[in-house]
Amino acid sequence: MWRARAAVVSALVVLPLTGAPASAGEVTRPPEPVIEDGAAQPVFDASNAVREDLFVTADVDSDGDGRDDRVHVQVVRPEETEHGMRAPVVYRASPYFAGGNPVTNHDVDRELYVPDRAAARAAGVGASSARSASAEIDWAYQDFLLERGYAVVYAESLGSGASEGCPTSGGRNETIGAKSVIDWLNGRAPAHDSSGEQVTADWSTGQVAMMGVSYNGTLPNAVATTGVEGLETIVPIGAISSWYDYYRADGAVVAPGGYQGEDTDVLAEYVHTNDRDCSAAIDRLRGEQDRLTGDYNEFWNERDYLDGVSNIDASVLTVHGLNDWNVKTKQAAQWYEALRENGVEHRIWWHRGGHLDPIGVRRDEWLRTLNHWFTHYLHGVNNGVRFEPRATIQRADGSWHREWEWPAPAAREISLSPTPGGSERGGLRLFRHGSTDVVESLRDDAGETAEELASVESSPHRLAYFTRDLPRGVRISGTARAELALSFDRPAANVTAVLVDRAPDGTVTPITRGWTDPQNRRSVARTTPIEPGEQYRIEVSMMPDDYVLRRGHSLGMVVLSSDHDYTLRPSAGTGLRLDLSDSELRVPVVVARGERDRFF
Repeated sequence: MWRARAAVVSALVVLPLTGAPASAGEVTRPPEPVIEDGAAQPVFDASNAVREDLFVTADVDSDGDGRDDRVHVQVVRPEETEHGMRAPVVYRASPYFAGGNPVTNHDVDRELYVPDRAAARAAGVGASSARSASAEIDWAYQDFLLERGYAVVYAESLGSGASEGCPTSGGRNETIGAKSVIDWLNGRAPAHDSSGEQVTADWSTGQVAMMGVSYNGTLPNAVATTGVEGLETIVPIGAISSWYDYYRADGAVVAPGGYQGEDTDVLAEYVHTNDRDCSAAIDRLRGEQDRLTGDYNEFWNERDYLDGVSNIDASVLTVHGLNDWNVKTKQAAQWYEALRENGVEHRIWWHRGGHLDPIGVRRDEWLRTLNHWFTHYLHGVNNGVRFEPRATIQRADGSWHREWEWPAPAAREISLSPTPGGSERGGLRLFRHGSTDVVESLRDDAGETAEELASVESSPHRLAYFTRDLPRGVRISGTARAELALSFDRPAANVTAVLVDRAPDGTVTPITRGWTDPQNRRSVARTTPIEPGEQYRIEVSMMPDDYVLRRGHSLGMVVLSSDHDYTLRPSAGTGLRLDLSDSELRVPVVVARGERDRFF
């Protein structure tokens, strides 16, 4: 057990915890944290914290002014660091500390791209949008961390606030800017205060954790892929692992939930709150992001952190909401899978909330987890955290479930086939029954939401298929996929698949969904025209989930074209034809192999 000591009162005298006078000549020791039951205890007074304001020089010139960009940093550290204690750091980088600008999103009510008519399909701009962002630089964890012996460091991302440079929505310069602060904390990068005086971090142990939500959680992912020395762990919450998958889906132009029409250029305009001329940088984003074809390209590859997972030396505690439709669950699931495959120390914490910080979902449970995590990776205490189950999942009833891995090791993919009646309510069976020579059709209408189309008893604008009522609860864990044999009567179309839960009273609740552009059926990086009338095998991967269908409910698949809240919204009328004989829904369920027939 480590013990905190009282502040030093002279060069040679220490006041022990007991309050007894120190012996003359006793060697002075700096204060230390207290560890009990494997967790740091709140023994320091956060109200006495020391604050510093400084600028770290980053090895990048993203605003083109001929000198390296400077990153604005604020340090908040225990007062005991003035008396010899060295502290590890929890570091939060953000482009949001200075707030944001009014922005105009791209118009999504437009026709889809067809290769030989590119000039007529340029995207315009449309409705205004305002993202939420906090201008407060302190955050809910600050006192909790200070009391346990950590310093808290904040940095404004390049292009925002008092930092120099330009924002590029996940570009390399933002990664370098955030990384430079860790270099400074380890004596590898220079920093100065506002008067030009050099500032060092001689109070720091050099051991750093990065943590944050959304963009503030994405920067830790990016920095970790550099392999920077001193970054011991990251806690990305609701974070992006691939910016392509934030603004695109298998070639389709899609939106983060709640921000229809946003893209990298719009986000950069929003967070550009410093006084630098970044118009050229934002214009480059607008051109290179390619809202026309939706194809994956070098621009998106620069913002794909999955390619750098093999470089990560830090441990990773991934946190995500199972109902997050802004930064969708694919971001956490594919990140976690890549960490596991590359041997990076990993853990995942799924809560039932949306795009939010878990401190507001289950404060006590979350802070206990976080405290043990940081106590091991930053204070160096062997508290057994590395040997605990790697996955924590919150159920719909608020209870918590822990497993050794995720998706559930017992999950097995089953194949369900649609049976006729999709314009009303077709079937979904484990084995095909009767004639499979059936083709059913729908007509696109982006004016209706997916939720509305899934809930109505019949519609010409969607096809819906359901299993029988389940004799007992069934858990879905992982990624569901719709394999659809489709033909189209126009040379371009959206394809959307929604997995739904139908209650005994007929209420239909979407579980998850996915989108694709059939012109990208061969490659996400290449548009290949579709011929009207020709049938194609189209796969729609839905967002990963962990969901329990209750007894008496049924599982459903709803197929539609445009998704009002996420995809581009072309004029109504595009026809899609689904060949049931060659279509299936593949779902990962936790059911013993011999018991599948009893459920489906």
